[in-house]
Amino acid sequence: MVALTSEPIDVAAALTFLQSEQAGAIDFFLGVVRDNTQDRSVDRLEYEAYDRMALSEMQKIADDAQQRWPILRYTIIHRKGILQIGEIAVLIGVSTAHRAAAFEACRYIIDTIKQTVPIWKKEVFTDGEEWVNAHP
Repeated sequence: MVALTSEPIDVAAALTFLQSEQAGAIDFFLGVVRDNTQDRSVDRLEYEAYDRMALSEMQKIADDAQQRWPILRYTIIHRKGILQIGEIAVLIGVSTAHRAAAFEACRYIIDTIKQTVPIWKKEVFTDGEEWVNAHP
């Protein structure tokens, strides 16, 4: 499952989706909005995406991960819009028979998403704002 959403990410629903009788490992990465970056106080984050292309690229990454590791199930969910401190911005979840594959696949997915998917993040500070990771 690959999704973009303006709604809060439901971790419990993602866990339920990933569960399988064949899965001995479920690994999650949760990217959470923190209150600071580079010694600046963060008020909130704002995410924008080119939806169709972002979903397509996320699916390609998931398909590639399935070729590299024996993934049973996966979920990739990224938020859009305004996010407050403590909210989950991205959830990557992978279930596999064994933990090593789950850890490796999960890390590959999030690292590749940050490099190639057209989702842009604006950090809003108490004294201004700045677009970061403005790629691809």
